[in-house]
Amino acid sequence: MFINGEWCAAVSGKTFDVTNPANGEKIADVPDGGQADAERAIQAAHDAFAGWSGMTAYERSRILYKAYELMSARKEDIARTMTTEQGKPLRAAMNEVQYGADFLLWYAEEAKRVYGETIPAPRGDQRFIVLHQPVGVVAAVTPWNYPASMITRKVAPALAAGCTIVLKPAEATPLCAIEIFKVLEEAGVPAGVANLVTGFDPKPIGEEFVTNPLVRKITFTGSTETGKLLARGAADQMKRVSLELGGHAPFLVLKDADPVFAAKGAVLVKYLNTGQACICPNRLFVHESGIEAFTNEFVSRVEKMRAGNGLDQGINIGPLVNEKAIEKVERQVADATAKGAKLLCGGHRLMDDGLDKGHYYAPTVLGDVTPDMLIYREETFGPVAPIIAFDDDDDILAMANDTHYGLAAYVYTQNLSAAMRTFEGLRFGIIGINDINPTGAAAPFGGQKESGLGREGGHEGIFEYLETKLGGFSI
Repeated sequence: MFINGEWCAAVSGKTFDVTNPANGEKIADVPDGGQADAERAIQAAHDAFAGWSGMTAYERSRILYKAYELMSARKEDIARTMTTEQGKPLRAAMNEVQYGADFLLWYAEEAKRVYGETIPAPRGDQRFIVLHQPVGVVAAVTPWNYPASMITRKVAPALAAGCTIVLKPAEATPLCAIEIFKVLEEAGVPAGVANLVTGFDPKPIGEEFVTNPLVRKITFTGSTETGKLLARGAADQMKRVSLELGGHAPFLVLKDADPVFAAKGAVLVKYLNTGQACICPNRLFVHESGIEAFTNEFVSRVEKMRAGNGLDQGINIGPLVNEKAIEKVERQVADATAKGAKLLCGGHRLMDDGLDKGHYYAPTVLGDVTPDMLIYREETFGPVAPIIAFDDDDDILAMANDTHYGLAAYVYTQNLSAAMRTFEGLRFGIIGINDINPTGAAAPFGGQKESGLGREGGHEGIFEYLETKLGGFSI
């Protein structure tokens, strides 16, 4: 762990194993931190806050820019660590590390753009001035599916704003976090400003984050259920919260769209990170006039995918994170086929060629999916694509919005009016119009409804870590 500028063991002296999901082998052990370690890290962050927030924006910017350079230079090494502990193919891991570095660069620049304002006052002897100042100590919890970029997407704006931070990475992927904190240390982040607490059981660390009054903001990426628990706990002390939670993205292929072109995009985004991404489409709505061409192209591409260890050449599909993830996918597929869905390809666990040592599930396509099936309602987080026919473009908005999630959605159309109508009508925070990658460090990322609160990325991201202060001067 990294607390107050020093690499250290857990107070208890305990460690836990990190394993490779591709083959089940142990790759490292890391400190098994708990409540006492979190408390120590929070105190260090609190003690460092005055000095860090008192630095100029230009000084903080230079450190973040140095971190960007270091992370970019170490892209392949960090990517290999990611593939080994998380499972995604190496090329995808390289892309993620670069995406993560982009946040360091973006917020190195945004640190210098936290502008105040003056406001005309109603009295001649009065002046109003508005400042934006850092909220204080931030507690961050990040997920296993994007174990590098989700860290910098929180750490970079927090540090740019002048906050100090304590990070709890996912227990499945602490090694990426360790590598990123080595980058921050070498870049010159002062002691106590950025702290890392690893632990196998997130509960005692999370409870300390919620109950410790020195923490003034919690930022979390993960399940909606856990996000709600953190939000309830944070309310007792009125802590600020940012929550990036689950998704159930619809993918709409309207009547005028090219179904083959849409299928190519749908395959790429559906099986992104083996389907383990909150923005992966979970419901593929295709107009009945194009469903045959769409399905044929989609299935043809999926059947060519190759599963295996992400360090091997030509791998498209990595392992799922654990056995529980396999069980969820198996349950959804069994439920769908029992209720009449057609299994078009896949539909089974992969066991040949040594894959039985990991958590592999064949990329799967289901046809004739209906609203009474679990996969229509539940987030899958796995490599299963349910295809659903519809016959009226006017009804598709209601079908797509029929979920308590609201993170990402996708629309394929060649009609400008239809594109604008669906963009405005979909109740989701991120909409890709003929675009399967509507994300970037410069763009706001976040959801509506039960997919979360707040935004990460863009200029909106830094304001999640700032308080607005009004000064009224009588002269």
